[in-house]
Amino acid sequence: MRHRTIGELKVSAIGLGAMPLSIEGRPDERRAVATVHAALDAGITLIDTADSYHWHAGERGHNERLVARALRSYGGDTSGVLVATKGGRGRPGDGSWTVNGTPEHLRRAAEESAGRLGVEAIGLYQLHKPDPGVPWADSVGALRDLVDAGTIRAAGISNVTTGQIREAHAILGDALVSVQNQYSPAVRDSEPELRLSERLGLAFLPWSPLGGITRSALDGPSGPLSAGTAFHRVAAARGVSPQQVALAWLLARSPAMVPVPGASRPASVQDSARAAELDLDEGESALLDEAADRLSR
Repeated sequence: MRHRTIGELKVSAIGLGAMPLSIEGRPDERRAVATVHAALDAGITLIDTADSYHWHAGERGHNERLVARALRSYGGDTSGVLVATKGGRGRPGDGSWTVNGTPEHLRRAAEESAGRLGVEAIGLYQLHKPDPGVPWADSVGALRDLVDAGTIRAAGISNVTTGQIREAHAILGDALVSVQNQYSPAVRDSEPELRLSERLGLAFLPWSPLGGITRSALDGPSGPLSAGTAFHRVAAARGVSPQQVALAWLLARSPAMVPVPGASRPASVQDSARAAELDLDEGESALLDEAADRLSR
C-alpha cells in the first residue's frame, strides 16, 4: 500500500469510508466487521466515520462504536490506524440530516466520540458542515479549544468554501490538517478548494469519490465491462474494475488527495485498496480527464 500524509501522519493512499456500515441498508454486524478487517488486511490505515452515521433515531455513534469493536477484535496491529471522525450533524431517524455547529455542541460531541472510540484523544476530528446559524469563527474556535484541551490531536473541516478554509487556517494554524468536500469524476465543484488545500499543505479527502462510476464491476455487471464511460474502457483494458480506475485517477489529480470510498462488503474495500498501486499512463490520464469533463458538465 502506498501512502500519503495528513498533517504529520502517514496514512494509506486509500482510506475506508465506514458510513455504509451503519446507515440505511447496512449489512449485519458480522459482515460490517469483516469489511473493516478486510480493509486492514489490505493495508488501509485511515478509517473515516462520524457520530451521525446511523440509521434509526437514538443510534448516535453507531458507526463509531462499530469501528471501535472491529479494531479491538482484529488480530493484527492497529496502532498505526488513524480513525477520523466528525461532529456537527445529526440524524433524527427519518432520513433527514440536521446541523449544529455551536461550540457547546461540538465540545460535547467530541468528548462523546472519544469515549465511543475508546481513545484519550481523537486523531483527527472534523467539523462535518458549517452551521449557517453559527458564526464560522465560533465553530472553528471550538476545534481550537479541543486541540488545546487535548481532546483531539488534529482538526479538519468538511463541506467548506475557499474562504472558510482560509479563515479556519488562520484560527487553527498547523492544527488544521484536512479538508473533506465532495469530489469525483462527476462532481468537481470543489476544484478551487482542492488547489487551495494543496497550497496550504492540507490533505483533501473527497467524499463520494466514485460519483459517476457505477459499482457494476463488483456487484454483477449488467453488460460488458467495456460499456459505459472511458473509466470502464480503461478498466476493461487493464483487467481491473472501473472503481479502481476512478480512484487511481483521483490520486493522480493531486498529491493532497486521499480518497475514502465507502464499502459494505470485504470485496469492495479490497478492490478499492488496489487502486493505490494502479499507475495510469499519459494517454489513459488524458482520456479520463476528457471523460470527467463530460461527466461533470
